[in-house]
Amino acid sequence: MASESKAPESSRRQKVQSAEVGTDILKGLADLAPATSLSKLAEHLEMPASKVHRYLQALIASGFAEQDEATNHYGLGPAALYVGMAALGRLDVVKVSVPRLATLRDAVNETCFLAVWGNHGPAVVHVEQAVRAVTLVTQVGSVLPLLSSSTGLVFNAFLPDSETAPLRKQALRQAGAPTQKVLTDTMASIRAHRLHSIHGLLMEGVNALSAPVFAAGNRLVGVLTIVGAAQSFSAEPGSLAAQRLLETAEAISQRMGGSFA
Repeated sequence: MASESKAPESSRRQKVQSAEVGTDILKGLADLAPATSLSKLAEHLEMPASKVHRYLQALIASGFAEQDEATNHYGLGPAALYVGMAALGRLDVVKVSVPRLATLRDAVNETCFLAVWGNHGPAVVHVEQAVRAVTLVTQVGSVLPLLSSSTGLVFNAFLPDSETAPLRKQALRQAGAPTQKVLTDTMASIRAHRLHSIHGLLMEGVNALSAPVFAAGNRLVGVLTIVGAAQSFSAEPGSLAAQRLLETAEAISQRMGGSFA
């Protein structure tokens, strides 16, 4: 009886171990995407090539991996893509951002908020208020201007032109709008640094720092902003607040399946 009870337990352990190895190989294929050779995959995983090959055959049979007939390289299969897209579909930028925004607020002691793109432009959807609260532009539901807020300018830098063009044309006709050259230079800087700093542009005496949040396919899904009174918040690009903001935006982007590089 003892040997009979041990047999099922041993079988369960083997199945768990096999599942773990299979998962490791899938992660390796993702790390080395879009395709890799057997030898590179085995080296990356620090596994014998024969073992990796055996598991790859099972993954190919189930659709989780595939082999290019021309190069013999391996990559993720359609089943892996289906599972990945289902997982990404469950992610919500607000849900992912809320706890990290609270941590950011605690770190910088300034008001922090998340904005997403709405029908009328950048809309504030979540706010973490600091003790020194600037509430005029950080209420949930507020719609921020495209070219006279740090949040709006980050959206303008990373969203497809077709989405921002109508609002941008309106904004450029308003008094005090930037020249086309200034706007072009600003967009290039934002794209290069993933960060924008504004001092008193939207409201006199109010400074802001903004950074983008990306999802899979480097699709912009939101903008994080720190806002504060000028006497307490300098909003300098090289400040500790800017570093914390970038770290938070990168962490949320990674969780959303995007790349911040």
